[in-house]
Amino acid sequence: MQPSMDNQELKCGLKQRHMTMIALGGVIGAGLFVGSGVVIQQTGPAAVLSFLITGGLVVLVMRMLGEMACAMPAVGSFYEYARLAFATWRGPGRLAGFLTGWMYWYFWVIVVAVEAVAGAKLVQFWLPDAPAWIISLVLLVLLSATNLISVGSYGEFEFWFSSIKVAAIIVFLFLGGLYVLGLWPASLHTTAVLPTLLGHGGLMPKGIGPVLSGAVAATGFYFGAEIVTIAAAEAREPAKAVAKATNSVITRVLVFYVGSVLLVVALVPWNSARMATPYVSALEVMGLPAAANIMNAIVLTAVLSALNSGLYAASRMLFALTRHGDAPAALAKVNRRGVPVRAILLGTVFGYISVVMSYVSPDTVFAFLVNSYGTVAIFVYLLIALSQLRLRQRLDQAAVGELRVRMWCFPYLTWVAIIGMVGILVAMAFIPEQRKPLWLGVASLAVLLVTYAWLHRRARKRERALDYGAGFAKLSHAGGAGNFGE
Repeated sequence: MQPSMDNQELKCGLKQRHMTMIALGGVIGAGLFVGSGVVIQQTGPAAVLSFLITGGLVVLVMRMLGEMACAMPAVGSFYEYARLAFATWRGPGRLAGFLTGWMYWYFWVIVVAVEAVAGAKLVQFWLPDAPAWIISLVLLVLLSATNLISVGSYGEFEFWFSSIKVAAIIVFLFLGGLYVLGLWPASLHTTAVLPTLLGHGGLMPKGIGPVLSGAVAATGFYFGAEIVTIAAAEAREPAKAVAKATNSVITRVLVFYVGSVLLVVALVPWNSARMATPYVSALEVMGLPAAANIMNAIVLTAVLSALNSGLYAASRMLFALTRHGDAPAALAKVNRRGVPVRAILLGTVFGYISVVMSYVSPDTVFAFLVNSYGTVAIFVYLLIALSQLRLRQRLDQAAVGELRVRMWCFPYLTWVAIIGMVGILVAMAFIPEQRKPLWLGVASLAVLLVTYAWLHRRARKRERALDYGAGFAKLSHAGGAGNFGE
């Protein structure tokens, strides 16, 4: 790992306020505003427990990642840590890094495409006659431009996107809390909270099974919290930013996700058709005017934020992959503003192709991409946990004084997280609606393994050719070649 070289090539253009909002907003995606309704409909009011279970695992993973990132801030973050963790085993060490980096890149370029398509549908709420593919193209071009200008430009846009998302959730929690506590104006207070929450079959109307299934489905909603550790390599105070983000992740998970989902199921019956748009319906229950327009704007902001962050995270991971020959060296080129232009453009091109597939082949190619990337996210988190398990002893030995962030109850909670994530993958095999995403995710992993084996074989052949050439040159220099002529 070469942090000093990284810092010479990428500019430290992210301020503390950028890092704070990247950390806060990273965990609030469009999945919370829209996808949570699907989990609630499958689970009932106990969806709160589903989000709590998954949130607990994310908190543990972020704590582990925070420990490593504070001690060793680097471009590529957990890609580097995976390589270091298994460095004593040369093959597995490089393979772990290769898989972590490329799976993470794959996840975010698919997110870029998914969010571009979703953004077009949201804009059509106001412009129904506008062609969806043109809207997707415009959104991709605009957000690509913000990333290409400078890392500070990305940070500024993400600061405002995240500020809107965080403000929206806080206002929703405040207003929803007033309504639930009976502090809402009597003329507008038309819904009884307890009958709504428990009057449709109780807390677990479908039993414990769907609660666990909901926890599996909710896993992808939390992905994005880790972006702050990647951004740390371009921050002016990386250790401070990561430590602050890691320490606040518990509050964010409990308040933003668990708290808001609890309010939704207290305001809208879980088995109501209105749960298809959970937050819009909750605002309508409270009698707020223009609820649909307000939430559509907020969800669009969340989509643009995910698009912006997806291009950033994918490009920085691709840049990191070039450092050890796991991606073409040409992608490491940066402009005078310290922006890896080629790495950003490659992610954008993949996004364009995926958007085209969403219209040309929605049931095959695009369906494969959408169904596989969630499982890939779990693989990445699992590799992060395994890396921390192996690196902790070396971090303790190398650290000057105490580690700024420490994993709680090491190694027990690390093992809890690992077992929990393996449990999610096993559970997916037994949950009918999760089997397809599991096997498509495994297929994506298999493609990467085959690619690695092919590249590794080519590298071995190249090394042998170079060794042979060096040996022949040495023989010639010593006069051996002349002897053949004599």
